[in-house]
Amino acid sequence: MNLKRQTIVAFVSPAIPLAALGLPMVVYLPPFYAEEMGLGLSLVGTVFMITRFWDVFTDPVLGILSDKVTTPLGRRRHWIIISVPILMICVFKIFIPQPGVGGTYLLVWMILLYIGWTLLSISHMSWGAELSSDYYERSRVQGWREFALIFGMLAVLILPAMIEHLSNGGASQQVAAMGWFVIILLPITVAIAVSLVSERPIPKSSPICWKQATVLLFKNKLLRRVLLADLCTGIAPGITGALYIFFVDSVMDLGKWSSLMLLIYFIASFCGIPFWIRLSYRFEKHHTFTIAKTYISVTLLVILLIEPGNVWFYGFCNILFGLASGAGAFLLRSIMADVTDQDYLESGTQRTGLYYSMLTMTNKIGYAVAVGVIYPILDWIGFVPGGINTPETITTLKYIFVFTPIPIWLLAAIIMWNFPLDSKKQEHLRRLLDEREELLSQNSEV
Repeated sequence: MNLKRQTIVAFVSPAIPLAALGLPMVVYLPPFYAEEMGLGLSLVGTVFMITRFWDVFTDPVLGILSDKVTTPLGRRRHWIIISVPILMICVFKIFIPQPGVGGTYLLVWMILLYIGWTLLSISHMSWGAELSSDYYERSRVQGWREFALIFGMLAVLILPAMIEHLSNGGASQQVAAMGWFVIILLPITVAIAVSLVSERPIPKSSPICWKQATVLLFKNKLLRRVLLADLCTGIAPGITGALYIFFVDSVMDLGKWSSLMLLIYFIASFCGIPFWIRLSYRFEKHHTFTIAKTYISVTLLVILLIEPGNVWFYGFCNILFGLASGAGAFLLRSIMADVTDQDYLESGTQRTGLYYSMLTMTNKIGYAVAVGVIYPILDWIGFVPGGINTPETITTLKYIFVFTPIPIWLLAAIIMWNFPLDSKKQEHLRRLLDEREELLSQNSEV
């Protein structure tokens, strides 16, 4: 049975402030702290990498807690509610810092912010995976969630674009405006979701011992492939995101258009989501993922043809590039929901939170590697943010931006091309699970 549209809209609404928080953390905050706050590229890159790797430990723990702790609200919604005050305080501290803050300040508040982020994102994705057991309906739910994520990015991007072109405000005003946007919107959207959408009942199961469950987890080849593909889809956009402000300003000579160009990019991504959802219905989710990553690799090469200062051509390339940018994330989340079905059949326990914690973990590691490696490389090639750079340095920055992510995206495409869990096999899995649940229900009644 298909979920009502209003139910899906209410459910995905917290993804709007979540994305409005995530985008600045990749694109705006690293340059802001490196340049505006004077911490330097290497220190900022190291801090952001450490905080992302911190989630290697916290994500699985919070994922397991999300699966095990049940309240009258269910297994997911109470964690989402708890995340709200944590995120609001941390966003205020990070987006509206006082002058003179140092690396320790940034490190501590980023670690706390990621704890709140993890509570919200893992619980929300797991909740979404459990809203429906249908192969295609899961794509619809995750596609709508991607809609909300991109809408959140679009909404928060309007703020720096307006500040750039209307008030001539600097980076501090832009970052502060994005922070207030998240702080105001987060409690409103969470209240809508948790009050209007109920959790799907999880039937009683017969779990195996934790040692056997752990063995099944590490032997799950499908899980390993999804996680490796997700790691790639974290590293590649992490590189382009970390370099974006510097690339537009120093290579394209379009610094005053940076926020507007990013806005165009996400509008194209927003418009492209329905196409990729429909394509996944026709060609299966894993094949659609491969097509999207191959397309985005080819379109990135077009940037090499753009002359500095050509705002129209660069805007057109942003549209081409953006059309496929949202496809990979929602398709992998939908595929992960199918992978949890197999684990549920083998382990007897629905460990959706644990599985999605690993999915968020690999994505964060990907972004951590991107920022932690790319920023020191910029120092190494002699790049000076906002300063005078040699033509050789600018050319090197251009080639890093274009050629580094392409093989990573293509690797993700290769990993997922012949993924064996398609719609027919997932339907068979659900049939076996339904039969077992019915048998367990009959036994419990006896």
